[in-house]
Parts: sequence; structure tokens; C-alpha cells
Amino acid sequence: MTDAHPADAPAHKLRLNRPQRLWRLLKASLDPRAWAHLIKMVNFYNYTHVAPLRQIRLGENPSISPTAAFSYPERIRIGARVRVGFRCVIWAGPGTGRVTLGDDVLLGPEVMITASGYRYNDGAPVTDQASDEADVVIGNDVWLGTRVTVLPGARIGDGAIIGAHSVVRGHIPAMAIAVGSPARVVSQRQIEGTGGGPR
Repeated sequence: MTDAHPADAPAHKLRLNRPQRLWRLLKASLDPRAWAHLIKMVNFYNYTHVAPLRQIRLGENPSISPTAAFSYPERIRIGARVRVGFRCVIWAGPGTGRVTLGDDVLLGPEVMITASGYRYNDGAPVTDQASDEADVVIGNDVWLGTRVTVLPGARIGDGAIIGAHSVVRGHIPAMAIAVGSPARVVSQRQIEGTGGGPR
């Protein structure tokens, strides 16, 4: 019995020899589209993460995910020991809106905090309308769960916890546990030895 001719072998069984593999790798490496994509990714990362971190007022020992993004960093203040999770976005306003995070704040994955939002009622396309800005202030020891959105003008008191997927607008008192869209207080955080309430 003779071996089957290579041309008769199924396509998935054919293997490239070493020179063919090297040639393919070289061609892929020299393809300008591959380099253009890489340059775009590096530039985007630099624009949204690396450069802004140089302008943000950072407290000591922050832990910031490399996938976090920031805009208008000169109006962002992040306190000591803050942890910013995977794919979080913190946007201060282009004019006056500031974002302030106290000490020991924990942001879960994909939290969005913005101090600016577009108007939508004057008949023009949304992108052509003016934006409304208001400061966002998040107190000390606050935990924002996965995909929480914090809107312009929000105030979150010390020790508060916001449940996953909640939308915060307005004021959340200290030590409150809030959930929903819009976030509503459903419970109070209890700290052993303090009788609950603010520390």
C-alpha cells in the first residue's frame, strides 16, 4: 500500500514547512495595517490613561487599573489608597465640573463617573448642544459596585455603599446602602463596635 499523495490530503492536514511559516510571519509583521492598529491602541492608551495620570491630583498608594480612562484630569482629585477597577471611566467636565474621590474609595469594574452631561431639549442635535456641568463629590470609605454610574452633581457621603448597576444622582447620605436607578437608600451600613451610623 502506498502513501497518499499530499495533494489528496484534507486542507486541515496540510502543514507549512519552516520557511513558509517564517515568510508568513515576516509578511504579517511588515503589513502596515498591523502597525497602524498597534499605533492607534498605544496612542489611545496614552491619551486616556498615561498622560492624564500625570495631571490628576493623586493621594498616596492608589491602585489604578491600566484599563481605566480619564478626561479633563486637571479637574480630578483621587484620595489616598483609592482602588480604581477594570475599565472604569472618570470624566470631569470640559469647563468647570470637578470629580473628587475621598480616601479609601473602592470602584468596582466599569464604574462611570461624570461631571458633565449634554442638554437635549433645544431642538439641535445632542452633540451640538451645550453641556451642563456639576461637581461630583465621593466621600471617604465609599464602595461603588460593578457598573455603577454617577451623574453630574452627585454627592455620596462617607462610608456609603452603592450596589452594582445603580445610577446615582443627587445626594446619598453617609453610611447608606443604596441600589437601583435612580439609587435609593435601602439600608444602613453597620460597623461593629460603633452602633452603626457614621464613624
